[in-house]
Amino acid sequence: MELFFNPFDNLVCILLGISFTVWFTLLLVFIIVPAIFGVSFGIRRLYMKTLLKIFEWATLRIERGAKEKNHLLYKPYSNVESIMDDEVTKRFSAEELESWNLLTRSNYNFHYISLRLTVLWGLGLLIRYGFLLPLRVTLAFTGVGLLVFLTSLVGLLPNGRMKNFLSEKVHLMCYRICVRALTAIITYHDSENKPKNGGICVANHTSPIDVIILASDGCYAMVGQIHGGLMGVIQRSMVKACPHIWFERSEVKDRHLVAKRLSDHVEDKSKLPILIFPEGTCINNTSVMMFKKGSFEIGATVYPVAIKYDPRFGDAFWNSSKFGMVNYLLRMMSSWAIVCSVWYLPPMSREEGEDAVQFANRVKAAIARQGGLVDLLWDGGLKRGKVKDTFKEEQQKLYSKMLVGTQEDRSRS
Repeated sequence: MELFFNPFDNLVCILLGISFTVWFTLLLVFIIVPAIFGVSFGIRRLYMKTLLKIFEWATLRIERGAKEKNHLLYKPYSNVESIMDDEVTKRFSAEELESWNLLTRSNYNFHYISLRLTVLWGLGLLIRYGFLLPLRVTLAFTGVGLLVFLTSLVGLLPNGRMKNFLSEKVHLMCYRICVRALTAIITYHDSENKPKNGGICVANHTSPIDVIILASDGCYAMVGQIHGGLMGVIQRSMVKACPHIWFERSEVKDRHLVAKRLSDHVEDKSKLPILIFPEGTCINNTSVMMFKKGSFEIGATVYPVAIKYDPRFGDAFWNSSKFGMVNYLLRMMSSWAIVCSVWYLPPMSREEGEDAVQFANRVKAAIARQGGLVDLLWDGGLKRGKVKDTFKEEQQKLYSKMLVGTQEDRSRS
C-alpha cells in the first residue's frame, strides 16, 4: 500500500511547533522567570498608563457624541431603582463608573456613538479574548500546576528550617505567577507593618483573588473549609508543605473547635501568620461590613490590611449569587487588568476592658479609613439572608428617636 505525505501538513506541523516554542519562550523569559525572582520589567505599568489614556479619550468622545446627538448618557440605575436601592443591597452589585473602560459592564451601548469608538471597542475585544485570555489561562495553569507539584515535593522533606524555607519560596513563586495570570498591578504601602509569625492578618474582602494579592508579597497560613475536586487537590498538596488550617464542613459550625485550632496555631511563633477575612463574604469594593468576632477572641496580635481595587480596569468584586467561580475567573482574565493598592496597617491588640466585638469594630474602622471605604455595621450575611429582627428593632428605635426629636423641636418653635 502506497502512502502519500502532504507537504502542506508537514509545514503546518512545523509552524505550530515553532509557534509553541516561541510562545513558551516569551512566557518563560518575560513572565515566569521574573515572577520567580520577584522582579518586574515595568511592562504592566506602562500598559496601565496606556489604557488610562485610551479610556480618557473614549470618554471625551462619548461626551462629545452625546452632545452632538442631543441625548443624555445612559445611567446604570433608573430613578425608581435608585429609590429602592439601600445602604446594604447596593454593596452586593458592581460599583458605578464615571468613565467608559471599553468593557460592556460600564455600558454596552457606548460603542455605537461613533465609528472610531466602534472600531476601538472591537479591537479591545479582539485583544482581550484573542491574546490576553489565552496568555492568562496558560499562566494560571502553570502557576497552579507548579504549586501542586512543588508543594508535594517539599512535603516529602522532614520538618525543619530547610522545609520551611523551600515552602515559602515555592508559595511566593507560584502566587506571583498567578498574579501575572491576572495582569495584576499591585502597589504595597507601609511594608514595615507586614504581618509577622504568631499573628493574625485580617483584611476586607472583595474577591477570592484577595488571597493571591496578599500571598504574592508574603506567606500566610490559610484558613478554610475542605473542598473536593481540583480545589481539594490543591489544598492537600499545600498542607503537606505548610501548616494551613482546613476544616471539615461539620467542624466549621463548631466555633469552639475553630477557636482552639486558631489559638494553637498562633501560640507557635515559628508558624506563619494566619490570613482571615472576617466579613465572611465578598463586598463590592466600596465598603467594609461587620467583622465576625471569632478572630478577635483569641487574644493574638492582629495585623489589619486594607485592599482597594481600581474599578476602571476591571470589576474585581465576586457576586457569588450571580456568577459561579469558573465564570467569575473567566471574567477576571478577560478584563483589562487587576489594579489595586494594599496598605499594611500598624499591628493592633485588644485593649483592657474591650470585648471582642468592640475590638473587631475598631480594626474594621481603621481598615475602612485607610482604604477610603464606607464603614458599615451591617452583617454581610444579608447578601443571602433576611435582616435579623434585632437589626430591625435597632433601626426602629433610631427612627423613633428622630421622630420624637422632630416633634419636640416643632413644639418649642
